[in-house]
Amino acid sequence: MSATPLPAPTAPTLFTPHDRPVPLLTVEELRVCETAAQAGLPEHTLMARAGAAAARFLNEQIAHAPSPAGGKPVWFAAGPGNNGGDALVVATELHRAGVAVEVCMPVEVKPDDARWALSVARAAGAPITAAPPASFDAYGWLVDGMFGIGLARGLDGVFADLAARLSARARSHGHVLALDVPSGLDSDTGNVVGSGPAVRATHTVTFIAAKPGLYTGAGRDHAGAVSVAPIGIDTEAHPSAARLNAPALFAAWLPARDYATHKGTFGTLAVIGGDTGMCGAPILAARAALLSGAGKVHVGFVGSDAPPYDPPHPELMLHAADRLDTDAMDAIAAGCGMGGSVAARDLVDSILQLNVPVLLDADALNLVAGDGALGARIAARGTPCVITPHPLEAARLLAADTAFVQRDRVAAARALAARFSAVAVLKGSGTIIAAPDGRIAINPTGNAALATGGTGDVLGGLIGALLAQRLPPFEAALAGVWLHGLAAEALCAEGGGPAGLAAGELAPMVRRLMNRLFYPSRD
Repeated sequence: MSATPLPAPTAPTLFTPHDRPVPLLTVEELRVCETAAQAGLPEHTLMARAGAAAARFLNEQIAHAPSPAGGKPVWFAAGPGNNGGDALVVATELHRAGVAVEVCMPVEVKPDDARWALSVARAAGAPITAAPPASFDAYGWLVDGMFGIGLARGLDGVFADLAARLSARARSHGHVLALDVPSGLDSDTGNVVGSGPAVRATHTVTFIAAKPGLYTGAGRDHAGAVSVAPIGIDTEAHPSAARLNAPALFAAWLPARDYATHKGTFGTLAVIGGDTGMCGAPILAARAALLSGAGKVHVGFVGSDAPPYDPPHPELMLHAADRLDTDAMDAIAAGCGMGGSVAARDLVDSILQLNVPVLLDADALNLVAGDGALGARIAARGTPCVITPHPLEAARLLAADTAFVQRDRVAAARALAARFSAVAVLKGSGTIIAAPDGRIAINPTGNAALATGGTGDVLGGLIGALLAQRLPPFEAALAGVWLHGLAAEALCAEGGGPAGLAAGELAPMVRRLMNRLFYPSRD
């Protein structure tokens, strides 16, 4: 096989998709795009472009962020497939640029593209060995090019050992780059493949398009900071792709804050829940609604120990749930701390008969899961409800278990949206937002600071406030989830998390972010 390299590819574009609504392509969708693109290109072009993009990333990291890693050789783990070919191209590009490299290839690559990459690397004189070193201390950046999107079984043998060692290095020293996807990670679901390990990288350069599995499930922990290298393939118009949640999907729906507006302009929300001993949950939700722009916020308590008013926010209007005039509301958020009594069930039933936007959370969802008539009423509504289950609540709604939901979070969210004709917000790392018309988004914001009691109540109040401000259900869910996660990130950046962040701290930060990002001063 000829070792003649291709002409230098066009300078590759790399971008960070964190705040862009980029398509998230499944393996099947990626194969379609790749096949169509290859039809008009010389052989090996896409691999050459991918390798050049990742080499550019590493060159920029080494040049612009001097560190102990910058002056040491870059070490590559190359697998037997095309991901190994990508690694060989990157190593060759760096070697030609004068960067010291070493490639470890325990099993020689097999596909034609990868064999071409191997021949080019050998011709260029890039060092290639079969055995990994005893220690990584002599190296700067470590590059995972073992397995990509085609992996069908768990890592084992030398590759499992390398995955564990790369992950340990990422935790202790950083500077671990995964090519396309971290080896061992399912790029569709964000789960670890089989029973083997998966690489936990600090950075991932992913090719053609971003993948759902990099942003949900375990994907965010394994992928680290993601950059996308489109390598000349346009995926923006892909018809069935999920999207990464970003302001471009919802900002246009946020209401203007004109001088002539008044409290009625921004809607009246009722937060309903709070059985005896659980009154804090609707208070958290209502405070979040107030601070995220609702014009007026009422709280309806199911229980008997409700406070007469909320001292920090006396603006909230508190009532017994059976005395609340629900017909006067522009939206209702129900379920937080509601309990499972007959009275609570009847209250949910009556709410679902109202002609206003409705969000159901927590205990309201558990009531729906145990009552087919309530589920049918949700599905029959003209305007989709917003439902916000965590994985266990989602499992109950789907008559399944949590493992089923987490096995494919995107599919589970789609199933919820279809079953209840609702906008489903499947919470967790990489929250999924699915609409009954097939639209779907994965949220990139948020962190472990949200893993504490009450943060779900805050999210419910936030989305409820946006519904009251007349955002459509899907866009209200997108905006609420994105802002909720971004608030946690901003608080952590100030030292307020991830450990010990209280749910009540989120709403003031949401207010600051909304005003800074979407309502800048006119002065």
